[in-house]
Order: sequence, then structure tokens, then C-alpha cells
Amino acid sequence: MIKISSYNVNGIRAAHRKGFTDWVEESDPDIICIQELRALEKQIPKDIKELDYHEAYHVAEKKGYSGVAIYSKQEPLNVEEGIGEDWIDAEGRVIMTEFETFRVFSVYAPSGTTGDVRQDMKMDFLDKFIRFGERFTQDEKPTVFCGDFNICHTEIDIHNPSKQHKTSGFLPEERQWVTDFLETGYEDVFRNLHPGKEDLYSWWSYRAASKERNKGWRIDYHLATPELAKKAVNAEIEMKWDLSDHAPVTITYEL
Repeated sequence: MIKISSYNVNGIRAAHRKGFTDWVEESDPDIICIQELRALEKQIPKDIKELDYHEAYHVAEKKGYSGVAIYSKQEPLNVEEGIGEDWIDAEGRVIMTEFETFRVFSVYAPSGTTGDVRQDMKMDFLDKFIRFGERFTQDEKPTVFCGDFNICHTEIDIHNPSKQHKTSGFLPEERQWVTDFLETGYEDVFRNLHPGKEDLYSWWSYRAASKERNKGWRIDYHLATPELAKKAVNAEIEMKWDLSDHAPVTITYEL
């Protein structure tokens, strides 16, 4: 069994102050894929550095912005940062750790909510990322992309979908991208285990008591190649933790 958590922490230092190490102790994932690190490696709190995990980081050039990490109980055979695209890699959006029987990515896709420029950059990221993802369907090693893709795929992945069709994160072209990505050879592991189930969200606005009312979006995914996806036995959104505006999406695989 291997337990993998994907968690946009909205700043690792802020999450630490709210009890990140308590979550790690209680949930006890084997691998933690972090998004929105928003810190340099030297700024990671000492308590986190002292957890019994191997650490791999890909930080953004801009301080206090973006950044991804993977913490794993087992030391990886190989770590790779980025996807080979300058502006994307400068923002610290993708990191991979490879193990003997599988590989895991932590991915933080851009948000397009601040306007047209960032929306165009988001679509450029998605265009390049789908080609990047296709590479890992060509070999025998199972692969999973864990992360915040900033897109709700279907109407059951977002509250009040009828009013959201012109909102970044639920635009037709973004939703089509998820469909296209899955068709290259990946599966939405969480949805496989909870088909058709509504009101399962991983992000809530801090406004209007959204989490208390469960007015959320499911934008955090495990997108896995079929061989790995079929080994998933349990999938949970750990809503009880309030370390961030996201909740950990935790899936156990029977490897």
C-alpha cells in the first residue's frame, strides 16, 4: 500500500503555523505533493525539515510565489524539475520524483482569474503540458500527476455550475483540455472511485463562509496512467483540515 497526498498549502509557512505537521502525523502519507510552496528551501520551517521525509523542491524565481515540492518517506531514484519551458520553469510549477515501480509529479497550473494575460499564459501552460504528459504514456513505468490544475472538469465538480461557464477554471476550453488530457492515456483517479458523486470539492473561497456551506470547486487531481489508476483503493478529500483554502486529496494505491 502507498498513500499519496496532493496538497496546495497556499504557503508552506502559513500552513505550518496552522498545523501542517499535525496533519502529516495524523494522515501519515507516504508521499506528499505540495503546490504553492511560496518559500525558498532555506525558508522551510525547521519542524517540516525534521519530518522523516526526503525533500525535493522546485521553487519559483520570484520570491514568495508558486513553487512545488514532493516529500517522500522513501528516497527517490531520480528527481527532475520543470518541463523544459523557460517561463513555466521560472515559476516553479512541476517536479517529478521517480521510484522503482512508479513516478509521481507535483503540478501547479497557473490561475487565469487575474485577467486576460494570465489566462493566455494558463492556456499556453496547458498546451505545453499535454505534450509533456504524453511522453509518460509511452513507457512501462506507471505515472501519476498530482496537483492543482485550476480547472473543474464537469458540472458535478463545481457548485452552481450554471452560473460559472464564463469563469476562469470552468471555461469550455479548459474543461475540454481535461477531457483531451485524459484521452492521451490518463484517468481521474478520485472520480473513478467516486463516480457521479456530487458536493466533493477540494477548494473553497475564503469569502462568504464557502467551506462551511460547501460551496466549492474540485480543482486538485490525481491523473494517473491506467495501470496505476486501477490500483487505487481509497480516495479522500481531507476536509477537516483548515491549513489552506484547499484540502488534501489523498489516495491509497495497492502497489
